[in-house]
Amino acid sequence: MSLGWTLHGDGTRIGPGDVVAPEERLSWPRTVGIGMQHVVAMFGSTFLVPLLTGFSPATTLFFSAIGTALFLLITRNRLPSYLGSSFAFIAPIIAATASHGESVAVGGILATGLVLAGVGVLVHFAGARWIDVVMPPVVTGTIVALIGLNLAPAAWGTCTESVVDGQIVQTCDSGFRAAPVTAAITLAAILLVTVLFKGILGRLSILVGVLVGYVVAMIRGEVDFSSVREASWVGFPHFVTPSFEPSVLGLFVPVVLVLIAENVGHVKSVAAMTGRNLDRLTGRALLSDGLATTFAGVGGGSGTTTYAENIGVMAATRVYSTAAYWVAAATALVLSMSPKFGALIATIPAGVLGGATTMLYGMIGILGARIWVQNRVDFSDPVNLTTAAVPLVVGIANYSWTVGDLAFEGIALGTASALVIFHGMRGIARWRGTSHEPASPASVPAGDEAGREG
Repeated sequence: MSLGWTLHGDGTRIGPGDVVAPEERLSWPRTVGIGMQHVVAMFGSTFLVPLLTGFSPATTLFFSAIGTALFLLITRNRLPSYLGSSFAFIAPIIAATASHGESVAVGGILATGLVLAGVGVLVHFAGARWIDVVMPPVVTGTIVALIGLNLAPAAWGTCTESVVDGQIVQTCDSGFRAAPVTAAITLAAILLVTVLFKGILGRLSILVGVLVGYVVAMIRGEVDFSSVREASWVGFPHFVTPSFEPSVLGLFVPVVLVLIAENVGHVKSVAAMTGRNLDRLTGRALLSDGLATTFAGVGGGSGTTTYAENIGVMAATRVYSTAAYWVAAATALVLSMSPKFGALIATIPAGVLGGATTMLYGMIGILGARIWVQNRVDFSDPVNLTTAAVPLVVGIANYSWTVGDLAFEGIALGTASALVIFHGMRGIARWRGTSHEPASPASVPAGDEAGREG
């Protein structure tokens, strides 16, 4: 029974230069194996977001599975992708949770999903050209970079001081400072795995580093298994009802721009690897991710995005079959229904997370710079230079601005300033004839070259 997929060759071998197309599959045992490999690929990054934001890992995995299945249905099995937790949500979730609680953060995720779904509908009917006009590479790169660098203080961690027996005692319960030795070993493991191994193992350096750090934390007595022993083997994950607070919506709006860039890059990446023009699916991809994020917001999961880690698996195996992603979604759904499994993930201590996020947050920032490099952004042009310079300082320093009940912080203000500065200065420069733009721009749309890296 093909279930809509045709068998590639004899189902056991892939010839030199061949690829298994989205509508094809290998034999079911091989398809199941590759699907399991996709679960491993997304595992580390997908679980880091709930661990860093205080969300339930099991709930996040549940909506990740639902979102992936929804994505495959809406794109009609023509665009292979796994939808995992988006790092772009980390900063707004942390800020919203700290000020208003988890339910308000979940409401922000829901609102983000609805906006992204609306963008998907617009792109489906009007095309994606306007995205390149509104968000050229210098703007997209700046937004991605400031989101990652805004999180730098969270990687270092926070400490509180108290007076015990007349002495000031400092207690650090998050980030690198919570357990410097464990954090340093975790970070070192990530760096070493990245350069020691090729293929899928090298791509899973963060996951492997977290596992190494976890073992070290166990040896040092930093892991508490009491919650694992008390958890049931089978059960539904913990759901959270969303609530809405207008003052935090400004924290989440910039995430939409990042998700647009990630989805467009994913479509172009798969198109480049399969030799097909998939631009017509861009609107469906954005709509699918928007609805998946909306569903996550309805029940307390982290917002989703298409995963570069799984693009790496496809590049390594040359298997682009959507059948493997159905297997991955089913596997993730089964794992999410085990509270004991979720409790085990939640035992990863702060020191391990501190080491991993030191790499992760910096990597997000550098991904923004990579967009500039790959799209040959000309920083001798003062408009481009200013578009990057001012928003980065706003984002890193976490500027804030309160208007009535609305509060805007570094990421929202940095994103807004990038858009206003670029389009405002570019418009004035053209009007005054002082523009440094080349006569025939050769820039590549944001996400295009970045997507091909997968």
